[in-house]
Amino acid sequence: MADTSLSAPEAKLTPGLRASLPVLVLLIAGFLAPLVTVAAYAFATPKSFDVFRSFTLANFAAIVDPSNTVWTSFVWALALAFCCVAILLVICYPIASVLFVFPLFVSENVRLYGWVLFFIKNGVLDGALKWFGFSGGPELLYTPGITLFGMVYVYLPFMLFPMTLGIAMIPRDLVDAASDLGAGRLMIWREVELPLAMPGILIGALLTFVLAAGAVAEAKILGGQSVITITQDIEVAFTYAQNWPMGSALALILVLIVSGLALTAMARIDLDKILGKR
Repeated sequence: MADTSLSAPEAKLTPGLRASLPVLVLLIAGFLAPLVTVAAYAFATPKSFDVFRSFTLANFAAIVDPSNTVWTSFVWALALAFCCVAILLVICYPIASVLFVFPLFVSENVRLYGWVLFFIKNGVLDGALKWFGFSGGPELLYTPGITLFGMVYVYLPFMLFPMTLGIAMIPRDLVDAASDLGAGRLMIWREVELPLAMPGILIGALLTFVLAAGAVAEAKILGGQSVITITQDIEVAFTYAQNWPMGSALALILVLIVSGLALTAMARIDLDKILGKR
């Protein structure tokens, strides 16, 4: 009996669990631990570093205060993220090609400042229009529209990679069979290609949305802070204001909103049907 009781815990540790232990340790150390720390700071005394030593809801009370306009930053961040995903869904499907990954080899800030030089008054675009006899184009730089343009430009590869993989996995035989049975090009795309490519499309959309919701460089460099996103408020709280508890509270709310939207979207999608399982 003694041997059985001693071996019982070992029996529960399956080979699969033992093999996954390094990954579990990495996830706990690299993801769970920082998230727990941020959550702890969110409930700490405002403008202090009393993490794990105090508990207060003052940070969240300040966020929901009607006089606080921080929710505008949440709205801008999520709205721009949704628009970015929608535009990239339309752009990436027809052009799914690895040729568009080359911009990744250049720093994001370098590329964004390149667009600043292109769109700025008396810059490349303005000078080209004047050379062709036009008085100059409209002021595009430092507007919400150019912020969205920068997000679409920066996050295009993150939509493109999964979508390209999803499209590449479509069996050509199924497309040829549908064509032989008399299906038109639009019907083949709707009934065969789109459902089979949907896993890659969904992964790209979710990945792009999560990244775009946390975008900050585009709004600061191209938008000139004409639009204040929530990530800028978080950055200010952690740096200039030195109010880590408030920054953690804002970050925690952003994580909850983004993860909640992503999980809600996944719950409403029948992955078994998309993947062809019955």
